[in-house]
Amino acid sequence: MSQIGKPPCDNGVILYGGAAKPCARPSRHWTLVAAVLGSSLAFIDGTVVNVALPAIQRELGATTADAQWIMESYALFLASLLLVGGVLGDRFGRKRIFMLGTGLFTLASIGCSLSTAIAPLIAARAFQGVGAALLVPGSLALISATFPQSERGAAIGTWSGFTGITAAIGPVIGGFLVEHYSWNWAFLVNAPLGVILLVLCAFKVPESRGGEGSGAIDVMGAALATVGLAGVVFAFIEAPSRGWAATPVWMAAVMGVLAFLLFVRVEARSASPMLPLGLFRNRNFAGANVLTLLLYAALGGSLFFLPLNLIQVQGYGATAAGAALLPFIAIMFMLSRWAGGLVDRFGSKLPLVVGPVIAACGFAMFAVPSVASRYWTAFFPAICMLGVGMSITVAPLTATVMNAVGKELAGTASGVNNAVSRTASLLAIAVFGIVLTLTFNHRLSEALATLHAPTELVSSIMGQREKLAGMVVPEGYSDAMTSALKRAVGRSFVAGFRWVMLISAALALLSAISAGIFIQGKMPVRSATLGGPR
Repeated sequence: MSQIGKPPCDNGVILYGGAAKPCARPSRHWTLVAAVLGSSLAFIDGTVVNVALPAIQRELGATTADAQWIMESYALFLASLLLVGGVLGDRFGRKRIFMLGTGLFTLASIGCSLSTAIAPLIAARAFQGVGAALLVPGSLALISATFPQSERGAAIGTWSGFTGITAAIGPVIGGFLVEHYSWNWAFLVNAPLGVILLVLCAFKVPESRGGEGSGAIDVMGAALATVGLAGVVFAFIEAPSRGWAATPVWMAAVMGVLAFLLFVRVEARSASPMLPLGLFRNRNFAGANVLTLLLYAALGGSLFFLPLNLIQVQGYGATAAGAALLPFIAIMFMLSRWAGGLVDRFGSKLPLVVGPVIAACGFAMFAVPSVASRYWTAFFPAICMLGVGMSITVAPLTATVMNAVGKELAGTASGVNNAVSRTASLLAIAVFGIVLTLTFNHRLSEALATLHAPTELVSSIMGQREKLAGMVVPEGYSDAMTSALKRAVGRSFVAGFRWVMLISAALALLSAISAGIFIQGKMPVRSATLGGPR
């Protein structure tokens, strides 16, 4: 659930993609079906895995760092290769690359379901991420390549509607499979969809490629982005258990920072960069991406830990945890058209200030519940507040990115913003893990000191600290002592969770401030060139 629904600017990738190739109307319809199924694969996986993590942690004896890697290995390759996936489709054929991504994603999903240990599961998730990096941009590019400009609005509406339904039912279905069958089925559910999609593409979807001059692949940029993200993420995830002084940790951090610096240098000099740095000279575009980085870091990082809280601390079943965010999705669905009208009435700046402020209130409200809190009085109001804040933000954010550059660069700009949102979640999950772990360990140590528990019991509990709330209290002790220990573990996790949510609220407020500073007031319908309004 760290990535709920569509990232910002997905619609822009479709609306401002390349010119459509003439094809029969039935081919357009089948292409739209394929695009919906392809996006659904990625959206289902992105929302289901979090619900399955507590069961995976329990059955495979995984630590919290392991759980982070299960999510991060996928997100790492998706975020770093997303822009390259679109270029590969332009050069070698969008249908071909889309099918390659679908096949790899499907095989990796089967590999995940067959994993009996953490290491192969993490490796399979990494291959899933590579497949998704080819699949996600391909599903959007197929629509823009098949539908003429006059019909893309209707295609976007259909695609958005079905992917919204997927975002809503995905966690519930995943939770039901985890709760009543096994976590393995949460991954295996992708397999039949993938097979159907491959058959559909092979026989019904037309091939298309980019025009002249398209298709230059920034191999060095992609490699440096992957190494940079991997180094930084590794350092943040492993530091709580190994310590910052550990050689693998500080070396990974240094390697990541150096790779990022080289990435900026390479992109500035490349004739066909995967990340055109010139786009950021536009004040509105730069401001929109700063906002995206901060707000989606808050959203992705915090919602990674919410299912762990609901299942491991609050005692929810996996199905109930999967359904917990349905109000969020419903609010965004119902308010999306209204929020889009705010841009016409007030411009983008006001909604991009107000929306994140409301979202910040939602994040702060998540810091209130303690152990054994009731959903309708503790979590539901926070979820609704967060939903309203994000609803007010997303449409104006997309409009700002689209309006900041010329039409010929709108597809590139939307792809960059999409990648920024995914990178933000990737980094936030790693960083927030440190905050939660440090707070958990401190509060648990304090609680154990006051319980006067037997030495061997304390040793057993402290030996499982890396599992956080997923630790198992040993049997053979009095009910009173066992209950007190479980309460201490739950309260320690909630203490760390509160800090995560308060930091998320602060990031959301910072995103509102960045909008106030960078985003201009009521903007023209579209600036003519990259150098438009500054």
